[in-house]
Amino acid sequence: MPLQNRVTPGGAIIATSARGTFMGNRGILHDDNRRIIRTSRNAMWLICELEFKGRRRELMRPGTYTELFFLDEAVALAAGHRPCGECRRRAYRAYIDAANVGNDHPIGSAKELDSQLRASRQEPGTTAEIGTLPDGVFVTFGDNDFRLIWQGTAYRWSPEGYTDPVVLTADRQARVVTPGLSVDALRHGYPVRVHPSAESVTIR
Repeated sequence: MPLQNRVTPGGAIIATSARGTFMGNRGILHDDNRRIIRTSRNAMWLICELEFKGRRRELMRPGTYTELFFLDEAVALAAGHRPCGECRRRAYRAYIDAANVGNDHPIGSAKELDSQLRASRQEPGTTAEIGTLPDGVFVTFGDNDFRLIWQGTAYRWSPEGYTDPVVLTADRQARVVTPGLSVDALRHGYPVRVHPSAESVTIR
């Protein structure tokens, strides 16, 4: 039976046998029986590489952080995470640089980044026209209908990959899932890494 360690674009933690391409960390979320008992333990919600310096981890080991997994980086950003400053140092710096463009409160440290991102996660969702959103943002048209906006197309998220691509009119309204700070980072050039299924499915 698969562990409950996969994250949806909406931030929920689910059990699925599908594999992810990025790992995440919100602190210790599981008990000694490897069951999820909370959804967050700290302010640092990280996006990590699956492999870093040959380190190997036993999943959900007692007393250590819970290893979470995402289909890709766009999902992780939508769920409210940000690049790790250790295993993804270059991405971490690029995210801060992009998020600081036009930011009235420039981010100067990891603590400030986590504080601003936490506040952004807690803001009520907004509605926007599809044409105003940058590539890499997630929107939703209903419960669990999460859509990645990518190169003029909306792709439906599933744990296995992206499906059902649809070209939407620029004035189509949708509720934005990705926190505002990450939307701004994407808008100002943060190079998000997207699952290859977004490039391989046939557009209707």
